[in-house]
Amino acid sequence: MKEKTIILLSGGLDSTTTLYYAKQKGYDCHALIFNYGQRHAKEIKAAVEIANLVQVPYQILKIDFPWKGSALTDSKIKVPSFKTFHKNIKSIPVTYVPGRNTIFLSFALSYAEAIKARFIFIGANAIDYSGYPDCRPGFFKAFRNLIKKGARNKEIQIKTPLIKKTKPQILKMALKLGVPVDKTWSCYKGGKKACGACDSCLLRNKAFNSDYHNRG
Repeated sequence: MKEKTIILLSGGLDSTTTLYYAKQKGYDCHALIFNYGQRHAKEIKAAVEIANLVQVPYQILKIDFPWKGSALTDSKIKVPSFKTFHKNIKSIPVTYVPGRNTIFLSFALSYAEAIKARFIFIGANAIDYSGYPDCRPGFFKAFRNLIKKGARNKEIQIKTPLIKKTKPQILKMALKLGVPVDKTWSCYKGGKKACGACDSCLLRNKAFNSDYHNRG
């Protein structure tokens, strides 16, 4: 019997690659999609399209961040360009949503316990990323300890298959898995087309334009 697995699916390149990876490994995938008032809500549509494409059941969970605190949830805060952010590379950017992955993983844990899933997959990356503290290996290690201390099923595991990969490596992996990269959405802004200037767009473009990818 295939192992039931929760996939945190945003509709971006990383989470979609993670879904395809888990499917290729033979897991019984159940996608969890979050509508948290993000300005780039287009990613929700992308996530649903991708889930339907690979025929995995999905849940869309609507949650609120009424206190805002991020450029992704507050239209009054400007989404910075890649260059603006990298003037101070040590800072955490305004696109960080306070506690987001902690909240997302908590819901995923509840879902996993309810349907008796053994694994939670998340497409977090700590190499080519925006510097978010909840995308680092130490964070996931701490959450694994939380499961052991506070969950009924202490055997639930968090899987982060992309955590140590560069964006070019992720793209290469995606193409090998047959990921429809043209259907994924990464841009932080809520426009009809990707802005090409935000941190997420620039990191994505790094993968498509890199010598690593061109060398195959």
